Order: sequence, then C-alpha cells, then structure tokens
Amino acid sequence: MGIEQFIDNEVKANDVVLFMKGTPQFPQCGFSGQVVQILDHLGVTYKGLNVLESDDLRNGIKAYSNWPTIPQLYVKGEFVGGCDIVREMFQAGELLQTLKDKGVPVKQNA
Repeated sequence: MGIEQFIDNEVKANDVVLFMKGTPQFPQCGFSGQVVQILDHLGVTYKGLNVLESDDLRNGIKAYSNWPTIPQLYVKGEFVGGCDIVREMFQAGELLQTLKDKGVPVKQNA
C-alpha cells in the first residue's frame, strides 16, 4: 500500500484524525500540543498519527492535503486545518459546532 492510500484509509476510517509531531500523550511540538489540548478539552475521541516516525508520512500528508504544515486535523474525512485554524475555530465556537454537525461525540460541557 502506498502512503497516499494509507493516509486516505486513516482519514476515512476514523471520525477524527490528527496528523501531528509526536503522539497525543507526548506532543513533540507546540502547535501539535495546542491542537491536542483543544481536542482533549472538547472530549473528542481521535486518532493521532506521528509524522516524525516516517518521512513518507510527513511528506505524504502535505501532498495529500496540499497544506504545507503539521499538525493537520481531519473530521469525517474532511481537512479542517492546521493549528491556527483549529485554534480560531475553537475560540469562535465553530470547531465544537462542526464536530456536532458531523455527529462526532463531544463532552456535554465543552
């Protein structure tokens, strides 16, 4: 399986996927850490994929999304954005609404 097929499978098989540097338990950069904090605050179940484990994955996700930076968040197969976009959406209440609209379970008090 090629890297593009792997990425496509992950994005389609999981409601929420975060391509990040490090893991949700141990983010390896501040931007990835911020997105993890936001998702954890909202109580969202998500899959974190560490792009530092594979050059193919790190380069492949940038080509897949046509987005040059990591982290990258996908919800129900759609690219949401990187750290700045996710943070702005969270602060405006748009991220919570997007998750709810797409049927992704979140904490009641988020």
